[in-house]
Amino acid sequence: MKIATFNINGIKARINALPEWLNEAQPDVAILQEIKSVDENFPRELFEDLGYNVETHGQKSFNGVALLSKHPLEDVTRGLPGDDSDEQARWIEGTVVGSQHALRICGLYLPNGNPAPGPKYDYKLAWMKRMHTRAEALMALETPFLMAGDYNIIPQPEDAARPEAWTEDALFRPESREAFRKLVNLGFTDAFRARDPRAEQYSFWDYQAGAWNRNDGIRIDHFLLSPTCADLLTDCGIDKDIRAREKPSDHVPVWVELDL
Repeated sequence: MKIATFNINGIKARINALPEWLNEAQPDVAILQEIKSVDENFPRELFEDLGYNVETHGQKSFNGVALLSKHPLEDVTRGLPGDDSDEQARWIEGTVVGSQHALRICGLYLPNGNPAPGPKYDYKLAWMKRMHTRAEALMALETPFLMAGDYNIIPQPEDAARPEAWTEDALFRPESREAFRKLVNLGFTDAFRARDPRAEQYSFWDYQAGAWNRNDGIRIDHFLLSPTCADLLTDCGIDKDIRAREKPSDHVPVWVELDL
């Protein structure tokens, strides 16, 4: 089963590019971030016509996550547990059933956190604590699950073309990276690094200052696999060339293949 994550940076802006990529890449499941649409305005019929079941957790003009699946999605939940007052649409879960295993999928759009320090950074770190708690609960079940999406975290210096430029940024501050390490240390496998240890492998290039042409990128879109899920990993990659197309997102898809 092929599962991809893609921060599309607005469904309206990617209304042609997203179906084009889906037709080419043929993921069984696509985890989307920044759909920037309320649920009722998301063009679900467009993706249903391509054979996908569609589940969204939207928000007007900002944030928003979605799951597109060629398999039925079961037990879909919306919102990261731990703060009933949090109105930002950043988390969605659903279960897909393969021929051999069921897989719990957590799609996430982790807060950016800038400017840091400040209230937005405090929210980012608090959100990561809630995610850590949710991960612990899912780990206790000992069934395959993954957490994938735009983490807005640069884990290591080799995940940035110019790490020195990000020293004070919320994506690379020590507190952010420590929270990410604590999460991984619960027993997760970073799927991409398990398959490709090379530097200069990025998933985001800013629209400004010719970042794409200079390959001035960062790797912030991640698949974290639970131990029972990591046992099923057969491949992982980044669809980098999508960034060079017309009207691209500033992110590109990252995908895994699992023996489900």
